[in-house]
Amino acid sequence: MKNLTKITGFLLIGLSDHPQNFHLLFIVFFFIYLLTVIANVLIIIFVFTNSQVHTPMYFFLGNLAFIDVSVTAPKMLHDLVTNNHLISLPACTTQVFSFIYLASAEVSLLSAMSYDRYVAICHPLCYTQIMSWAVCTQMASGVWVLGFIYSLVHTLFTLRLTFCGQNIIHNFFCDLPHLFQISCTDIFLNILDSLVVDVSFGIGAFAITFVPYIRILSTVLRIQTNDGKLKAFSTCTSHLTVVFIFYGFIIFIYFVPTTSNLFTLNRVVSVTYALINPLLNPLIYSIRNKVLKDSVKRAIHPYMRKHDHL
Repeated sequence: MKNLTKITGFLLIGLSDHPQNFHLLFIVFFFIYLLTVIANVLIIIFVFTNSQVHTPMYFFLGNLAFIDVSVTAPKMLHDLVTNNHLISLPACTTQVFSFIYLASAEVSLLSAMSYDRYVAICHPLCYTQIMSWAVCTQMASGVWVLGFIYSLVHTLFTLRLTFCGQNIIHNFFCDLPHLFQISCTDIFLNILDSLVVDVSFGIGAFAITFVPYIRILSTVLRIQTNDGKLKAFSTCTSHLTVVFIFYGFIIFIYFVPTTSNLFTLNRVVSVTYALINPLLNPLIYSIRNKVLKDSVKRAIHPYMRKHDHL
């Protein structure tokens, strides 16, 4: 058998096939990433320094904002400005671990936020007892630990792969499906790992996220007044919007076959999920949240008055 040279790096070509567009893409994506970082950092600062919002809902929102600081955007921006799309195998593996870690942590966190909304609407009199700070801290810790374990399992199975042929990844970051496609190792164990772990984790997270809303809907429908119904369900609309957007991206990226006709669309959706979605989350919660908007107004009001005097 002919000896094959093992590959120790990859070429990421997922954004554009036209180098003349790179600088324009860099400007656009850098602006979006900057807004994303600023928006999420402001929410983190707001949640953890404002005593008015020291409640479970905002505590989980602060954790979500931390998750939404993208780990794939810096490398993508570096590639665009330098036109160097190479990534080493260790860096690629690190990127796989980080991306899966934050994605799985977000899935778990959205489940925890569903349970919080369920308790708030279906058991309002017991809310403070059930969702105590000890419970919230344990749930948040569980989110990060579960995400770490989930990502570690997939990453360890990825380390068994070798690459000795094609080294081109048709995406702007390293992800497991793309590594499977170009690996020269039998990926049966990796596929088995994905089926067992992903199905178990996915079904559990999906059930915990959506099943509580059956009870929430039932409880809301029993409220006598329309205003009461709207007020009760309005506390869930932001979370539901984020959930549907997140799962929509995941389903399209990982469950829709990447045919030649959908290849470009799949790349666009991947960029949107990795770059735009982290910006949408703080905007969705901020736009529909009166407490956040009022706090921002109070924070900038002194500076506005000072500017007017000047």
